[in-house]
Amino acid sequence: MSSASVLPQSVEDTLTLLSQGRYVADRSLATALFLSLKLHRPLFLEGEAGTGKTEIAKVLSQTLGRPLIRLQCYEGLDIASAVYEWNYARQMMEIRLTEATGGADRLALESDLFSERFLIKRPILQALETSTAGRAPVLLIDELDRTDEPFEAFLLEVLSDFQVTVPEFGTVKAEEPPLVVLTSNRTREIHDAIKRRCFYYWVDYPDASRELEILKVKAPEAPEALSRQIVAFVQKIRTLDLFKLPGVAETIDWAQALTQLDRLALDPDTINDTLGALLKYQDDIAKLRGSEAARILDEVKIELAEAGAL
Repeated sequence: MSSASVLPQSVEDTLTLLSQGRYVADRSLATALFLSLKLHRPLFLEGEAGTGKTEIAKVLSQTLGRPLIRLQCYEGLDIASAVYEWNYARQMMEIRLTEATGGADRLALESDLFSERFLIKRPILQALETSTAGRAPVLLIDELDRTDEPFEAFLLEVLSDFQVTVPEFGTVKAEEPPLVVLTSNRTREIHDAIKRRCFYYWVDYPDASRELEILKVKAPEAPEALSRQIVAFVQKIRTLDLFKLPGVAETIDWAQALTQLDRLALDPDTINDTLGALLKYQDDIAKLRGSEAARILDEVKIELAEAGAL
């Protein structure tokens, strides 16, 4: 087994693992991830959109050298899309071919039709069956809050026993449980029964120092002075009453956009022209554009100058 596939043995190892994947995490998040891996419990990450929840599963897959199997949740998601379904077109073709050639009897045909070769495996079933040399995959169940309660109820079997039951086929149980990461943007509350089976962590917006570290990793081409202004500006925006506060992903997008425009520092016109990289709702953009953006920028410049960071 390669060293890359070995799970971290301490919180420090977990911090190193995340750093190798260019993920800037605080110690509390690394602790939650370490305990989740050590105790073989799914990790349930909840928080605002754009705070880096999904990225953690991607980093685990990359740094541990394990396949990433992603189930993107949406309203109306059912077992056929998440776990398995039968290939009805192939089954019908098999029936017609058998009838035309006078082949197998009815019982033999029925048994064959519900064999593995007609089974379409969706993400959850794939994750339970995929394991090579002690390297179970990373299963990402993304934005669970978009589904409904019946699907949550089905997940209980998966998260409790790492198995699913296909009535016509039998029970499929993982030889080695996958590393499960669930995320939620908290558009609705997830049932306690799901949370009890997971190690829970709230992924909050980073403070200024950590967000600056994130920019150094994710947007290294941005001048340091510009990055400091961007972070200070975004931190102030998050205190406003907006429909959707900018996440870390938007901070990175804005830094990269300003770098492409060869900006060395923020100015009112540049902010007004590029707010669409930072805010995603027109009402929020209209509220900030113009005098409000200029006011916040003046505060940022004063505070950075007083801190000797300009």
